[in-house]
Amino acid sequence: MHSLTKQFIDNHWVPSRSNTRLAIIDPYHKTPLGETTRGNPADVDVAVTAARRALPGWRATPAAWRGERLSVIATGLERRRETLATLSSRNNGKPLNEALQDLDDAIDCYRYYAEAAVALDDRQGRREEVGQPGLAAYRYWEPVGVAGLVTPWNFPLVSSAWKIAPALAAGCTVVFKPTEVVPLPEQALCEIVLEAGLPPGVFNLLNGDGKGIGAPISQHPGIDKLSFTGSNPVGETVMRAAARGVRPVSLELGGKSPILVTEDADLELARDLVMAGICYNAGQMCSATSRLIVHERLADQLYAAVDAAMAALRPGDPLAEGVTLGPLVNAAQHERVSDYLAQAGTEGLYSETPSPALPESGLFVSPRLYRDVPTTSRLWREEIFGPVLCARRVTSDEEAIALANDSDYGLAATVVAGDPDRAEAIARGLEAGNVWCNSDQLAPPQGSWGGMKRSGIGRELGLEGLEAYLEVKRITRPVSA
Repeated sequence: MHSLTKQFIDNHWVPSRSNTRLAIIDPYHKTPLGETTRGNPADVDVAVTAARRALPGWRATPAAWRGERLSVIATGLERRRETLATLSSRNNGKPLNEALQDLDDAIDCYRYYAEAAVALDDRQGRREEVGQPGLAAYRYWEPVGVAGLVTPWNFPLVSSAWKIAPALAAGCTVVFKPTEVVPLPEQALCEIVLEAGLPPGVFNLLNGDGKGIGAPISQHPGIDKLSFTGSNPVGETVMRAAARGVRPVSLELGGKSPILVTEDADLELARDLVMAGICYNAGQMCSATSRLIVHERLADQLYAAVDAAMAALRPGDPLAEGVTLGPLVNAAQHERVSDYLAQAGTEGLYSETPSPALPESGLFVSPRLYRDVPTTSRLWREEIFGPVLCARRVTSDEEAIALANDSDYGLAATVVAGDPDRAEAIARGLEAGNVWCNSDQLAPPQGSWGGMKRSGIGRELGLEGLEAYLEVKRITRPVSA
């Protein structure tokens, strides 16, 4: 049993100021894995004080040295890869092979920003002409300050790497809140940052929920930058809090992403990409392609292929070999998805998907493909966060693009077409921050991640992810001829 009743502040574990405990649940066995503190605003205040005290020294270190520390963090994760993946799988419910992919993605992210930190030193002080004789400008990048980072439960260690790595590379100090639902994998970061030799106060981890830790982080005047990944209602609350003090904010929020399939698409490829987009992590992805928009000439064949693939999934213990579908993360998420399935019945939606045999244990739901769903349906328009796919037929690329864009969200999309140029042309017409053509949902660290419309503000990964934690300073001064 894991007891997360302490907070990692100033390179030490200290008791939380809260006496309230929250259960950490194994979603397959439906048994407790341990407990975590709810956290307290006083915990946040102590952590922010430590981060502010550490900031001048950390921001003054050469970026290349900070990059070396990130390389050590990556190595620390690599050494613990199997153990942390097993812990993540048990706490989150995702199959072990998916948890191992998460670890690999996190390791790659730290290594990428280790290199980006070295490059940051090389970019400092570059001369720029200003069009005025005798004057020149020099551009510098400086860390925003103390970064408050809040991550969700669906991709442990990955979502945190996307924030922690660029923040540290930039020279920011960090106050980090992992999710209280799946808090176990992130605890290892505290031991790893000690191995990496990070000075006290540079990295602080606070366990707790939104009330005990999340809201106090977003409201604390000592936080200079907020980065949040999660639901839209909470994201709007974070944005309102950031408005006080005019602090920069990055938000990665919800999605209702489409997958568009043309009549000349390869049927097997389309089936596989549809399945990966809706059943990976049991559909608990903000980028889940939960709206299938398919040309009418291929629709019936694709529907039948997806139904068969869903029926062939192997639900079970996430740690067991061959399991391809894990349980939903907790009872609240199971109830949410079950309510949408009940709503489908109320709306009279049509599905032919056979149910795979579900284990007696575990918070499972049967994947579903609903055919020819009206655009007014709640299931078509709202983010479900489960293995529930809604489909509609179209007669042209133009109709498909218009239908795809008819959404409040714009995080991601997939296009499957026989002609790659046609696929890219369709992709250019989509209102989405990430579009994959005839490809799985790849998110390499050198890429870009973020959405349009209600899917968020800003970008993570790549140089944009680093620059989210930097301020630009331009110095203009006289120069000799």
